[in-house]
Amino acid sequence: MKQIREIFAWRNNQKILFVVFIIMITIPNYCLFVTEFTPILSKICNIIFPVSAFWFLMTLTKKPGKMLLILTIFVLLDAVQMVLLYLFGEAVIAVDMYLNLVTTNVGEAHELLGNLIPALVSAAITYGLVFALAVHSVRNKKELSIEFRKRQRKYSLIGVGVGVVLMGVCYITNADFSVRDDIYPVNVCYNLGVAIDRSGKTIRYWEKSNNFKFNTVATRDKNEKELYVLVIGETARADNFGIYGYSRNTTPELQKISDLFAFTDVVSQSNTTHKSVPMIMSAVSAENYDSIYHQKGIISAYNEVGYSTAFFSNQQPNHSFIDFFGEEADQHVFVREKMDAEQNSSDDVLLKLVKEDLDTNKSNKIFIVLHTYGSHYNYQDRYPHKNAKFEPDEVTSIRYKYKKELVNAYDNSIRYTDDFLSRLIAMVDGKQHTSAAVLYVSDHGEDLYDDDRRMILHASPVPSYYQLHVPFLIWTSKEYEQKYADKLAALKMNLHKPVASNLVVFHTLLDMSGLQTPYFKAIHSLASMKYVPTTRYYLNDHNMAKNLNKIGLKEEDEKLFAKHRMRYP
Repeated sequence: MKQIREIFAWRNNQKILFVVFIIMITIPNYCLFVTEFTPILSKICNIIFPVSAFWFLMTLTKKPGKMLLILTIFVLLDAVQMVLLYLFGEAVIAVDMYLNLVTTNVGEAHELLGNLIPALVSAAITYGLVFALAVHSVRNKKELSIEFRKRQRKYSLIGVGVGVVLMGVCYITNADFSVRDDIYPVNVCYNLGVAIDRSGKTIRYWEKSNNFKFNTVATRDKNEKELYVLVIGETARADNFGIYGYSRNTTPELQKISDLFAFTDVVSQSNTTHKSVPMIMSAVSAENYDSIYHQKGIISAYNEVGYSTAFFSNQQPNHSFIDFFGEEADQHVFVREKMDAEQNSSDDVLLKLVKEDLDTNKSNKIFIVLHTYGSHYNYQDRYPHKNAKFEPDEVTSIRYKYKKELVNAYDNSIRYTDDFLSRLIAMVDGKQHTSAAVLYVSDHGEDLYDDDRRMILHASPVPSYYQLHVPFLIWTSKEYEQKYADKLAALKMNLHKPVASNLVVFHTLLDMSGLQTPYFKAIHSLASMKYVPTTRYYLNDHNMAKNLNKIGLKEEDEKLFAKHRMRYP
């Protein structure tokens, strides 16, 4: 016992704890030095300035543990940052990471966190020990001497000065450098402030949007029967759809449908659900995202001209814009609202709701929006296991060694989506003498340990090709084809043009429905001969100084897009 006490005797030495706390609270800075693709001088600044700043703060109390407890928020951010690096391998906590905390339902959170146990346990043990040492430091009667603190304060201020000078050099030599974006933890604190600000704006949404009008005008005969269905997929990436050339036959049913348009070069403007889906459901896009706080959604545009509207979701409501825009419908149903957080139901439940609506709805004009659960992790819970085509598909953990099982389960979920969409189209096609169309697009894609980067899931601060490249499908009925051949000709002509999904859905659907509004732009409609590919942007909240970024991915991701485009003329 005496030997053990001697080994841990250092914990009673306030000078040693002084150094230990400085090192521990700046661990993310050392990790970011390795993970970030920034100029070397920026990396050096990201160590010298934060280390010196925390060094200085530690000199302000007689017991270093007291200051560490005062800085608890930074220690907690460190823990989250380390888990983030474990999951994505790079980047700092982005705005979307914070917003996901208030928009992700309990079931999804449990599924994800349950598979991040190694990272969570490591972070809990590491920073739990730090807090334990801090408490021990406070309770220890020994204190840092005035001389020691003065000496360390002098050294730390010299370090702060050097850091300031180097940051000045960075500003001069690197136009992209910014303290709020490139210096940890300044950047994560700034992002937290932005997230809080956006949450506040979201809370005030109903007040700000109450008087909003699209001033929609219908240009077609009110007696003509029309039916349009917008299907929003979840976490489905284009590369795993057989219809786009995937080696596995994951879309056997869709490939049998001759009247289906599969757009090949489509990217999402966000790799997060809480941003991408509201942009799909509205006239808002990456270019004008801030207008979301006072605009209504596409359902209201149809409501204004007398359409019977419905919003059916297989996801739990989360008090986000998805809910707000969905609740604009004449009838809105969140299937999981009355279910246990961890209870699962396939998207078949949405087909039942659609059938009920179509069987009883006497309106000539119908617009339905479906929000599926699609291919969101945990993939094996998204399809009936009796229909599993690719096995083994039992996913026990999000780890590289289970890549085969993860991909099999994911592909099974895509195959189920294929079955779901084919049955929906058949149901809509059953409405006789009706001009009808079904548009399907996924909110974003997914990483599946595709290359040496070993990226997994989505919502990473820096999106990959697999997270942004999404499927985009449009089907039209024979009645629609006969009446609006020009729309089909435009769709066919635009099949392989670069498309930003969130930008074109609103305009394409209104164009196909013959609806006009001051917010409609033909140039953004795939059903218009006037469609011209526009610059594609994504919302990059990792780098808040450049919130709106042109799609400019890492070299390996750009090569993947180029390789994909070579398949098509």
